[in-house]
Amino acid sequence: MTEKRLVDTWDDVAAMSSTAEIQIPSDPLDRVLGQEEAIELAKIAARQRRHLLLVGPPGTGKSMIARALSMNLPKPAHEIRVVKNPENPERPFLEVLDADEVLREESIKAESVGVLLKPAEAPANVAEHLGYRCKSCGKCSLPSDITCPHCNQSKMDMGNRSNPFQDILGGVLEVAMPQVTAGKEKVHTTRTRDGVDEVIIFERAGDRIRMLDQKAIDKRGELQRTSSEKVLVKLHRDPFVLATGASETELLGDVRHDPYGGHEKLGSPAYERIVAGSIHEAHEGVLFIDEISHLGDLQRYILTAMQEKVFPIVGRNPQSAGASVKVEDVPCDFILVAACNIQDLENILSPLRSRIIGGGYEVLVDIAMPDTPHNRARYAQFVAQEVNLDGHIPHATIEAVELIIAEGRLRAKADNQNNALTLRLRELGGLIRAAGDLAVMDGSEFITADHITRALRRSRSVEEQIRERYGSYNKGLGKDVSSAQKERSSYYFQTEHMDDSMFS
Repeated sequence: MTEKRLVDTWDDVAAMSSTAEIQIPSDPLDRVLGQEEAIELAKIAARQRRHLLLVGPPGTGKSMIARALSMNLPKPAHEIRVVKNPENPERPFLEVLDADEVLREESIKAESVGVLLKPAEAPANVAEHLGYRCKSCGKCSLPSDITCPHCNQSKMDMGNRSNPFQDILGGVLEVAMPQVTAGKEKVHTTRTRDGVDEVIIFERAGDRIRMLDQKAIDKRGELQRTSSEKVLVKLHRDPFVLATGASETELLGDVRHDPYGGHEKLGSPAYERIVAGSIHEAHEGVLFIDEISHLGDLQRYILTAMQEKVFPIVGRNPQSAGASVKVEDVPCDFILVAACNIQDLENILSPLRSRIIGGGYEVLVDIAMPDTPHNRARYAQFVAQEVNLDGHIPHATIEAVELIIAEGRLRAKADNQNNALTLRLRELGGLIRAAGDLAVMDGSEFITADHITRALRRSRSVEEQIRERYGSYNKGLGKDVSSAQKERSSYYFQTEHMDDSMFS
């Protein structure tokens, strides 16, 4: 097994044969390259529960910072439920349970399951009454097998076993009532243990028989109170909730429509139709919204939820049977991590930005980091992380990493960043995967420098390919666009069909 170790300078990396020897940091925030200020603020936000606004171009690690922040939070400590309100069903009660209560319930549920037995392991008379055991041959089959598959005798309880027409009647029952099963769903009996009589319940459980002793029966009784509850937000949940591009319903929750209007016998009770929104699912965790300006007016609801830390769930379609249902004060105490591009800053509501600044931080993410031995080692760590994250490509040789670093320099220079390494790492990750695919197709143990060189040619943008083939983007349009498309294009109308006389 390859010994792994953390790398700090390029000398550490140069002594290795491949990125397989690089140990990935245990703290997810330490896996983010560059962005020292953003990482420092994210660690503060995780500890102090502060909000963050990350501003910068795509692919610079904003979503990775948000995810890593959530992994630095304590585990959620509460579960949120709605409970049936018998007096006013359209106003279900809210119940918030702490972890101890939920874990106690889970323990009770585990104890209420009983013991699963094979039919042959259960008492013979019990297996017969439940429809598993054939009285004629003593062999077992499913209760849905009204005729025993072993001896072709009916398993139905026909009373007098000496009836000469029993087989005929059994066949008639199978045809006339195809849903009928042999035996009963449940059998009660007793047994004596330590001188005390106790009730034992045997019931069907698919191809098994479930045996419930007195303890399991008592535990089931304790769980009866939860039969009119619905879990909205589970205790065991991912503390990271992605709400990018969410609709109003997805963001704020809703009440599903019931065509029967919640009728007591035909419809679904109101509490069962309540659906939590992303703001509620992010309770005690992180609500991450990339391109937050695209939410438009929905930003004001985010602001309200941040201020109040509770937000009601209501039916949002006025034509729906759920429109009259409402649950007040559903907890939504989340850390907001919002992200946007520089040009979208003006479209974020001023009160929302004020709330973030008042209870958190705004940070402009970096697009490059200095080209130092330490940061070159971080690039090697990045390659190892991308390989592990992909899971379908091999690790890279150190020579391959050197070419990736060289490419990082070129891309930083394209952003007017000299003596630097780019932090537009999403595109660089695409290069690593393209090289990894080539290595897989070649049957190579590692991604080599040759794979990186070939991947660089393959990973060119379409615009670059057009310029290489035609000389320029406009010439490519002229060669490739059909005459019908030209007629419809305002660009071609202006450039091909206008002349100077039109402007005289």
